[in-house]
Amino acid sequence: MAEGDLENAAAERRERLRALREAVELVGTTEDQQGQESQVEDEDKNQKEEEPAPEDVVRFRNYVPRDKQFQSNKISAPTIPKFEDPVATAPVVNGTEDPFLSIAPKKANWDLRRDVAKKLEKLERRTQRALIELLEEEEKRKQELSGEESIEGTD
Repeated sequence: MAEGDLENAAAERRERLRALREAVELVGTTEDQQGQESQVEDEDKNQKEEEPAPEDVVRFRNYVPRDKQFQSNKISAPTIPKFEDPVATAPVVNGTEDPFLSIAPKKANWDLRRDVAKKLEKLERRTQRALIELLEEEEKRKQELSGEESIEGTD
């Protein structure tokens, strides 16, 4: 649709709404309807004066008031229903496992171990090399010390 079509449609709608408003104003409300509306308004005012509005009442959920006047407004803590694990209570059917149990992993962290396995292998190899190097250095020190002692012992 073109913009002109939309503007024309909006203008026609505005005219119809304006005509409806004028018709309602001309007809107006009858005296019976006005009387009923005033009675309803009077009843609403009386109810508001007798009862405090629900917004005015203070409710205490996490606080225990000291004043006895406010203790009646204390809301009891909600009760949480007990959780029943459907997987743990699943019955064995015909001597075979429940198919839903086979979905759950046997160990909770198996995926973490799988993802870290390659990194652990590299670290293990590096650790072994480092230990071998340390042992070789220690052997060299021992040989140097024993060589020095043998040289000093012959003098």
